[in-house]
Amino acid sequence: MTNTDNFDPKSVKKLSAMEIIKRVGPGIIMTGIVIGPGNITTSAMLGANYGYDMMWIIIPIILMAIIFMLVSYRISMLTGMPLLHAIRHYYGNAAAAFCGVCLFLTCFFFTMGNVSGTGAGMHLIFGIDWKIGAAIMLVILIIVYFAKNVYSKIEIGITICIIAMIAAFYITLVGVGGPDWGKLGHGLTHWNFNNGSLTTSLAYISTNASVTAGIYGTYLGLEKKWKKEDLFNGALLADAITHVVLVVLISGAIVLVGAIVLNPTGTAIKAPAQLAELLVPIMGNAARFIMGIALVGAGFSSLLGNTQRGVVLLGAGINKDYGLESKFVRYGCLVCIAVATVICFSYGGSPTQLIFIANVLTSIATPTAGFFILRLIFRKDVNEGYGTPKVLQWGMVICYVFAVIMTISGLSTQIPNLLRSFGLLG
Repeated sequence: MTNTDNFDPKSVKKLSAMEIIKRVGPGIIMTGIVIGPGNITTSAMLGANYGYDMMWIIIPIILMAIIFMLVSYRISMLTGMPLLHAIRHYYGNAAAAFCGVCLFLTCFFFTMGNVSGTGAGMHLIFGIDWKIGAAIMLVILIIVYFAKNVYSKIEIGITICIIAMIAAFYITLVGVGGPDWGKLGHGLTHWNFNNGSLTTSLAYISTNASVTAGIYGTYLGLEKKWKKEDLFNGALLADAITHVVLVVLISGAIVLVGAIVLNPTGTAIKAPAQLAELLVPIMGNAARFIMGIALVGAGFSSLLGNTQRGVVLLGAGINKDYGLESKFVRYGCLVCIAVATVICFSYGGSPTQLIFIANVLTSIATPTAGFFILRLIFRKDVNEGYGTPKVLQWGMVICYVFAVIMTISGLSTQIPNLLRSFGLLG
């Protein structure tokens, strides 16, 4: 969209630190969505299975997450439309609907992992069957969905969960003596995939760095009442950085704890109790309950935001009402949770295994919706009057190609495994 309103980015005054804090918000909600049971599980698996060797993957995740969010924010602010609406405007209803459905499926798979995760957490805390625990938490979730002022409640609740998770894992990290800095440095600087690590790496990447976060952030920006000025006054950059820093602080700590605590013992994570072993060195017998609380908190906060995210993006894609308190979103969330719960309860394996599989399947968003975002950031009529964002453009190209290669490689082996687990493939 050409700059026809004589808006001058150079005239926008940079915000003070306190003003920026007030404008930040969607990135925090996205962190709570990202740091769910799936993130905890895949992060722990990465450290437990490969020690420090795969720490390097945090670096491309940082770059990808920031690029995806900033590109999405820029397109939204310059076109005056959230992302799926911009895709509809430039590429038609079919393209928007296709992206909306793909994004919804990504979030739906994430919801499956979150349902399993809350159940696994309740099992660790109370010793009850994980399915009963999941059902209890889903009832509480539904009550929250139908409360008023949903956005503010989600923002506050997720912030509390994030702080609690950071505290739990960093206390553990300090308690076990911290990382081996030599091995950590080697893991960060030697970029290669260990044998069998590709699928776990894909699950880790698709959880921590997906275009879904940036796309949904443009809709949360409407709730936050972001304006074009926020693209140039530092607010949106701060929001993206806040999101990425929080994600890396939490998931990176979990990988390190897995590398320090579980990798030397050769423990392979296949059940919730093994996740609790991460915290045993510092918390002893209380580790089971602490990890249970972490899984319930992570699962609940992620369910709260992620299920809404999926239905909002589906509504935006098919041109339905996408407001957080709209009937389409509220009742759509109920249907989504009901179907996800049926699938989870019919799964024959461990809830931890299902969490991991679901996280791998979330990787479909970036190759599909990312294709149209890539095209939009290169459009002259989108950037006209605001300069050519060459760093964002070519950063998007590199990140997109990397994500597509990872997705094709990982899903080629994981989808047959999923079909076998449901008895659909011999």
